Amino acid sequence: MTHTLSQPGAVWMTGGETLVASLAAHKVDTVFGIPGTHNLEIYRHLAAAKIRHVTTRHEQGAGYAADGYARTSGRPGVALVTTGPALLNITAALAQAYSDSVPVLAVSPGMPVRHPQRGTGLLHEMRDQRAALANIVRYSHRVSSHAELTEAVAQIFADFAAERPRPVHLEIPLDLLTESAEVCLAPPLRVARRRAEEAQIIRAATLLNGARRPGILAGGGARGAAAQVVAIAELLSCGVLTTANGKGIIPETHPLSLGAAAHLPAAGEWLADRDVLLAIGTEMAPSDFWYEPPAPRGDVIRIDLDPTQLLINARPALPICGDATAALEELLPLLKPEHEIAEETAAFGVQAKIRAQARAEGARWTAWMDALAAALPKRALVLADNAMAGYYGALGNLPVHEPGAFGFPTGFGTLGYALPAAIGAKVARPRRPVVALCGDGGLMFSCQELATAAAEGIALPIVVFVNGGYGEIRAEMRAASIDPVGVDLPVPDLIALATALGGAGFAVRTPDELRSLVKASLEHPGPTLLVVEEEVP
Repeated sequence: MTHTLSQPGAVWMTGGETLVASLAAHKVDTVFGIPGTHNLEIYRHLAAAKIRHVTTRHEQGAGYAADGYARTSGRPGVALVTTGPALLNITAALAQAYSDSVPVLAVSPGMPVRHPQRGTGLLHEMRDQRAALANIVRYSHRVSSHAELTEAVAQIFADFAAERPRPVHLEIPLDLLTESAEVCLAPPLRVARRRAEEAQIIRAATLLNGARRPGILAGGGARGAAAQVVAIAELLSCGVLTTANGKGIIPETHPLSLGAAAHLPAAGEWLADRDVLLAIGTEMAPSDFWYEPPAPRGDVIRIDLDPTQLLINARPALPICGDATAALEELLPLLKPEHEIAEETAAFGVQAKIRAQARAEGARWTAWMDALAAALPKRALVLADNAMAGYYGALGNLPVHEPGAFGFPTGFGTLGYALPAAIGAKVARPRRPVVALCGDGGLMFSCQELATAAAEGIALPIVVFVNGGYGEIRAEMRAASIDPVGVDLPVPDLIALATALGGAGFAVRTPDELRSLVKASLEHPGPTLLVVEEEVP
């Protein structure tokens, strides 16, 4: 059948082709997901568009992989799932991405355009997928036409670029995927982020120039402004403390770096004692400090792209809404390096005190972290699970050297993140060394993704610290005088598991063995599970 086109540049496309062409127009080169009955018309067009598909073994793994891809590449991660149970399976990963401000696009089919609201019992039918997802992601958009579909993709990517990046769900009625219509693809939108007002920048410079004990607190929202953060710190000779999501914004071997263990007492004391604190792209959330956020006694200058964030957890003397990179670029030439500073971080031992507390808190893991640091090149990417070895061990004791090089599920605090997120990171950055850190409890949430890494030939060491179940909850039960229940679990033969799923596995007895095995695993074409048996107190 011949169609007469009514618009210049229009073509006839199915809904599935419209989606794929729109993603390709926005330079999407990889999607993570699992094909299903309702999304096959999307899969029909992936190869022609040269979009790589990585098949995970569970939809939650697809979500975490898209998250890891986004955190380490700086580009949005895309996950493709089918209707109903598949979409519900990815929601924990999307909620984690929301908590950590990660740009993930989850695409799913939905019920047909004219499907009865009360349902008919169609396969994977849910009462209202869009409403369910709308309470988890930034927004959930159900389209009703081909034109709306291509426009929605352009709008979503524009939001990712201009606003605080958070996950979005796009739902396409399954009948729309197969129907053809005349389409003019919407091109990528050129958008700019909010910029701070000039008067606010001048006021910030005045406060910092008059400070005797300035300091910087940098969160995940400052990752794009790493060079500017370091330049201001060096100009003012002031320390930089980061949150977990900001880890690496200043190289953690830099003399002004105070690390990312913001929860430590010495870090809290330092924050409270600043007469001017420059807080950039951070929620200053309880999950960053493991208790109520500190209350600095001096003036707080707060820079955040999200205007709704500026008053949460800490009321600033100067709230500045705008892009961190642009704001700091404008601030830098107004600062005076010759003004009097009462102290320098390193000279007064704050850095040493924080590091000593981090090593004491993580004493069970410090030798292992030192071995890992010795094994990994400076450009390595580390994806850690919500495991004791992650937050007591790596957060304060494993130095990273650039922003985005440490992925950790803060805030929402999911388990099972590290392995699939590391797969996504390695897909995004195939030439970079990548390592995953987890515990045996968290590994079992997503251990099936070993098969994904094996199928993709991804060189990936996974260091798993075995404490026989859920070590943190066991410790909390004991601290609350509760006899441990449901936390002491038999540990399966993890080496056999890794082998059965296409990878390799080794028992690790000493830190020296870990160092040599990690180095070897970085060259092995497939996942390598490195099993460290902990001495559990």
